[in-house]
Amino acid sequence: MLNNPGPFSMLNSSPYTLHNSSSCCAARRGEVRTLHGTFQTPIFMPVGTQGTVKGVTPENLKEMQAQIILGNTYHLYIRPGHELIREFGGLHRFMNWDRPILTDSGGFQIFSLKELAKITEKGATFRSHLDGSRLFLGPEEAIAVQEALGSDIMMCLDTCIPYPATREETVTATDLTTRWARRCREAQTDTGQLLFGIVQGGMFPDLRREHARALIDIGFDGYAIGGLSVGEDKGLMQEMTEAVIPHLPAEYPKYLMGVGTPEDLVEGVYRGVDMFDCVMPTRNARNGTLFTSTGRITIKNARYRDDKAPLDANCSCYTCRNYSRAYLRHLFQCREILSYHLNTIHNLHYYLNLMAEMRAAIERDQFSAFRNDFYGMLAGE
Repeated sequence: MLNNPGPFSMLNSSPYTLHNSSSCCAARRGEVRTLHGTFQTPIFMPVGTQGTVKGVTPENLKEMQAQIILGNTYHLYIRPGHELIREFGGLHRFMNWDRPILTDSGGFQIFSLKELAKITEKGATFRSHLDGSRLFLGPEEAIAVQEALGSDIMMCLDTCIPYPATREETVTATDLTTRWARRCREAQTDTGQLLFGIVQGGMFPDLRREHARALIDIGFDGYAIGGLSVGEDKGLMQEMTEAVIPHLPAEYPKYLMGVGTPEDLVEGVYRGVDMFDCVMPTRNARNGTLFTSTGRITIKNARYRDDKAPLDANCSCYTCRNYSRAYLRHLFQCREILSYHLNTIHNLHYYLNLMAEMRAAIERDQFSAFRNDFYGMLAGE
């Protein structure tokens, strides 16, 4: 049984406002208020790990209607350092982005560097992946760094659970995450920044539900589902999402971390998720895999050598308005920097437009029809 930490006194009023709910599923349409403005949900957040979304400018992001982006506590803590960013007035001014920013706590990065890290009750002692210097990040430090960065939404430091993991391993790690979550809440000062708790529990539905209740008892401004898309199959990921979402308070935002494919976004919204992030659209763009309304395109394929069509006839992005598949293939084959720029613009536009279409479908109470049409397009029907 997971330890229940009891109620916590700093519970704030919710930043979330619900506008529409689907009558046929858990999909919902709302908005989240932050220090740097309100963003509409469901939403996809482009990942800007190092204080930049790779391959595009903030102006590009605004043109494609990005409302909120993600930065990473671990990477910015190591380079250039949160104190330097504080001197520039915070991450918003440092990177010239005046809309909301969410910062990940660094827990996943510490987990991924497990050969260089040692996790104890106090926190994580690890060596920098850059120069091997010895560093420490505990719950209090994670909050202090994020407050220096000035992000609109901070994430609690959590203990990521490998897949597969035994029940005993999962209980131990999840209980530690609960204790760290309480310390994060206690360390938070009155900056106006929001703080989200992260639901862990591995692939055990009952542990997931118990951990959700434990975090609710502490009280956060929003709730994330962590530890998914770590190697499990899609069915299991959806099962874990379904195990948690109904047990999170409806009046607070719900965030599925590190997910995923366009299909994952549609299925997440269908199950009641409000927020997503993933490196997939930007990383795949640099690898030459492009998302379209009729499926993925691998632009290096010879079949596109003399193809005069845009990437996606249904897309209105800058890339599709101006360039052919043949030209984009040429750029990618030559490893031209412009290839990564144009590909990233398209993939992010596709993701953000997909979310806008889902918001509109929920407003019309036609999300099930939208979902069916989405899969029909991918199947060429």
